Amino acid sequence: MAEERDVDDERWLVVDGRRWRRQDPALPPEVAERLLSHLGRGRSGVRSAKKAGEDPAQSRHRVDLAKHGLGERGTAWWEQDPAARRRRWEGALDELDQLDG
Repeated sequence: MAEERDVDDERWLVVDGRRWRRQDPALPPEVAERLLSHLGRGRSGVRSAKKAGEDPAQSRHRVDLAKHGLGERGTAWWEQDPAARRRRWEGALDELDQLDG
């Protein structure tokens, strides 16, 4: 039972009774930093668009791509082999970087 809890603690974060998937622990620090930067910019863009009465779809797309890259959305990172995990974060970063021009 304790072993199962340790695995759950690695996979899930519980905040106010709601369970959130943790980011992939295999992410290299520089990759996680880049994805988190995109995530923050996307979230900020969503807030700004809403305040301005604009469509936040582009910013939401950035958030979604970043969360997929982090392993927080899509196929659970613990169900992927190392090569699939790498493809996931590299693909997300490629798409995110293309959004910047």
